[in-house]
Amino acid sequence: MTSGDRAEECATEPVRVLVVDDQALLRGSFRMLVDAEPGLTAVGEAADGAAAIELAAEQRPDVVLMDVRMPGVDGIEATRAICARNPAVRVLMLTMFDLDAHVFAALRAGAAGFLLKDIPPAELLHAIRVVAAGESLLSPSVTRRLIAEFCRRPATEPAGAPPALDGLTGREGQVLQLVGAGRSNAEIAKELHVSMATVKTHLGHLLDKLDARDRVQLVIIGYESGLLTPCRRS
Repeated sequence: MTSGDRAEECATEPVRVLVVDDQALLRGSFRMLVDAEPGLTAVGEAADGAAAIELAAEQRPDVVLMDVRMPGVDGIEATRAICARNPAVRVLMLTMFDLDAHVFAALRAGAAGFLLKDIPPAELLHAIRVVAAGESLLSPSVTRRLIAEFCRRPATEPAGAPPALDGLTGREGQVLQLVGAGRSNAEIAKELHVSMATVKTHLGHLLDKLDARDRVQLVIIGYESGLLTPCRRS
């Protein structure tokens, strides 16, 4: 049994979920699925980003299932507003396509990850529990798409490295470089000849030192500070 499993069993309060989608059928289906699952409860639903922002402030959910494309205030703006007001809220973006052009912007807005709308129910429920526990749903393939997005953008001056980067150990810097290159924890452990537990420890230190909520933000901080360079510019 993993530590996450033990934490889940010890939890006395259900994970509170807010469902946001402009399609009533999908919204209702997600809510019914959540309410039918032990340990999860839907605390509301919204048809657009503006309503989602209000409900998130009122209900303070643990997790928001957020549609990307909605009329008026879209999912990206709603995510940015919700995460700014309450960083403890975890947002899972819902998209029709895994190469959705808005995914990068959504992650920068503070989303903990994204899911395809046709995800199997069991995987959706597992994803909700994963992000509620503080993890991110960022696969190595998604990390590589983040890198590709930085490569496509016009060259700009780095935003400036956070002072905390100076406090990283050599090994933590190596781990950050490998996370930024899209390596999984297992790949990092193999490349650095360390255990998975050691990799997770280094990742935990990186999150604390850089004040990052998850692996997504580690990658973004690394590239925007200029510490990581995804490709050569001509």
